[in-house]
Amino acid sequence: MDAVLMILNTVLEQLQKPTLAFLIAGMMLAALGSKFEVPEPVYKFIVIVLLLKVGMGAGMSVREAELVSLLVPALGAAAVGIGIVFLGRYTLAKMPGVSQVDALATVGLFGAVSASSLAAAMAILDDEGMYYEGFIGALYPFMDIAALVTAIVLAKMAKARREARDITVLADGTLAAGGGGTQTSDTTIEKGLLSGILIDTLRSPAISALLAGLGLGLLAEPGSVYGSFYEPLFRGLLSILMLIMGMEAWMRISELRKVAHSYLFYGICAPLVHGMLGFGVGIIAHELTGFSAGGVVLLAVMAASSSDISGPPTMRGALPEANPSAYVGTSTGIGTPVAILSIPLFIAMAEMVIG
Repeated sequence: MDAVLMILNTVLEQLQKPTLAFLIAGMMLAALGSKFEVPEPVYKFIVIVLLLKVGMGAGMSVREAELVSLLVPALGAAAVGIGIVFLGRYTLAKMPGVSQVDALATVGLFGAVSASSLAAAMAILDDEGMYYEGFIGALYPFMDIAALVTAIVLAKMAKARREARDITVLADGTLAAGGGGTQTSDTTIEKGLLSGILIDTLRSPAISALLAGLGLGLLAEPGSVYGSFYEPLFRGLLSILMLIMGMEAWMRISELRKVAHSYLFYGICAPLVHGMLGFGVGIIAHELTGFSAGGVVLLAVMAASSSDISGPPTMRGALPEANPSAYVGTSTGIGTPVAILSIPLFIAMAEMVIG
């Protein structure tokens, strides 16, 4: 009972902090029909600055980190991303009214990472004075790329199997299967899809900015510009991003009316389940390498979050037959807010388990 009260008290305290307060304020503005909006170029600028900042901070910290200390959480992050996709394949994809391609596009976004959720969690931990490794931002692409590539490959393979089952009777009375057979499709998947999707993901604006910042932090000396420009702007820009995310979250809830109610259930429950999975992997990393309590929280938040920047355009390009109102509406409209609002839960759990 005391543990439950402690968690509830932590949640209530965090709801009053600027990061979560701006998210809720954005949802209230949208609910009241406000005409307030932030221009799209400004939104993109904010995201790029935040990711450059996170990447540079990670890069500068990676230079001082022990290889094992970084390697174990990185491999764990990739495993979590892949595991989330396979979990969704056997849960969401099996629910009534949900097509397999829509389900895999959705779970791919849920396996990937929300930059805004990661930034929000970092800001909350900073407010709490809770230490976390500076290289945490470097874990972002491991989970992100692993999840997106896995989801897209599974969707393409499922499509190839469906085509193989489509039997056509030709004019001469012979039978043709799938317009060319499964082997050709599988060969195409093996030879071209994996490398193509990997390249597209690395070239996406979010991943590119993060990797650029990571490279600058690793190979250059960006400390002066980092401290004089990126660090002072971080909190203010993050508050605006949270306001935007809150408004988008409220507006996209209506899109779920066009699809099965299964997406609503998944969008609410999946972030918590995925976050627990990430938390468990973080605890393993803690036992093996001394991974900090703050690092465990951030790994859980990355697992709980769903991609709202790099994922949707990747899915549109790779799986054009998937319904955007399903995967974007579920991830941005439901998943991201639930993930951000669950941050206090993971903080309380880390304090209880690790201390």
